[in-house]
Amino acid sequence: MVDVVLTTERLILRRFTPADVDLLVELDGDPEVMRFLTNGRPTPYATVRDEILPKIIQGYTTRPRHGKWATLDRSGEFLGWHSLKFTGDDTQAELGYRLRRAAWGHGYATEGARALIDDAFTTRGLRRVYAETMAVNQASRRVMEKSGLRYVRTFHLDFDDPIPGTEHGEVEYAITRDEWLAAG
Repeated sequence: MVDVVLTTERLILRRFTPADVDLLVELDGDPEVMRFLTNGRPTPYATVRDEILPKIIQGYTTRPRHGKWATLDRSGEFLGWHSLKFTGDDTQAELGYRLRRAAWGHGYATEGARALIDDAFTTRGLRRVYAETMAVNQASRRVMEKSGLRYVRTFHLDFDDPIPGTEHGEVEYAITRDEWLAAG
């Protein structure tokens, strides 16, 4: 498989290619997948093709070991994506994931997240990995906890078009390299 970044017992994380546009459109077209992001509104095909996917691919040039990667099962079926992206501080990165509804409940989000966290501390030299989600997104919060991240804070953002649950705020979870080492 071309441009594999990480593998786990059940998963392959690889770079996206232009040929993946339909997979991303399908993922972002599921109202349940997008529930806590856009209140279920799909991302338009042209936006994925002309903006999102080119930005992901360009990121591989500027930061080859950081970005967003297609997550596949070992048979090659597209499950969604995992990401580790910098937000301006080279000592930490934000963990992300989005999976097709058919992949929910199988531990794939946690498995991919753990692999990226391990890689962040062993290969990339990061000192901290964090993730954020809506406070009401219990499934994502469980993935963060199972991945070893701990609750840090609840915070509130202003949105022009808030979705239901926004009033409860956003939450941040994180783990430091020292905490990861201590957990073994």
